Amino acid sequence: MTHRRAELAANLDTVRARIAAACAEAGRSPDGVRLVVVTKFFPSSDVRILADLGVTDVGENRHQEAETKVAECADLPLTWHFIGALQSNKAAAVATYAHVVESLDRRKLVTALDTGAHHRAHPLDVLLQVSLDPAGVDHRAGAEPALLAELAAAVGDARMLRLRGLMAVAPLGADPVEAFVRLAGIRADFLVDHPDATWLSAGMSADLEHAVKTGATHVRIGSAVLGSRPRVQ
Repeated sequence: MTHRRAELAANLDTVRARIAAACAEAGRSPDGVRLVVVTKFFPSSDVRILADLGVTDVGENRHQEAETKVAECADLPLTWHFIGALQSNKAAAVATYAHVVESLDRRKLVTALDTGAHHRAHPLDVLLQVSLDPAGVDHRAGAEPALLAELAAAVGDARMLRLRGLMAVAPLGADPVEAFVRLAGIRADFLVDHPDATWLSAGMSADLEHAVKTGATHVRIGSAVLGSRPRVQ
């Protein structure tokens, strides 16, 4: 455990330094970028070490794994982000334990998340995931930019959801610089009608600098902090 703690501490220092350097180059304060450590396939023991090292935000991709970890780490003061592709039949369950859902990309999920969040004392924070893939290309996830207004309106009508902003992933094989510049434009247009939805979740281990330079307020970092994912999943 001592070796693992040292490893995670060193990796966190490196990632935090990268964020600080990117912010300095962009003329931003590092306080304006929140680090979300993605712990997919890693054990709750790692989450506990991360929390002890000052990590406040944890991201998970899969419902069953996320639900188990949240329960196992219920005593820790963490904000849990669900960042994976969201299935409509599991969305209500996700809303019972996640503090932030970053992958809202279609209308059907709004009703399911709102239903699952009915027990909460405060609304569930949500980000609209926007696709940065070229038009006509099969993409992994995300709403087309033209559909964001409709999706945002649906969130506005929900009783227990609070629109916080946008999330995006740079397309596989694409230049992240171009992708995030496009995202910055989409976000600027979106903020005209939704000035309070200021969060922008973008950037991962390989491209966080580009995301920070184009306005990301949250970066989702997995391997750069935790190392290669375990082979047994």
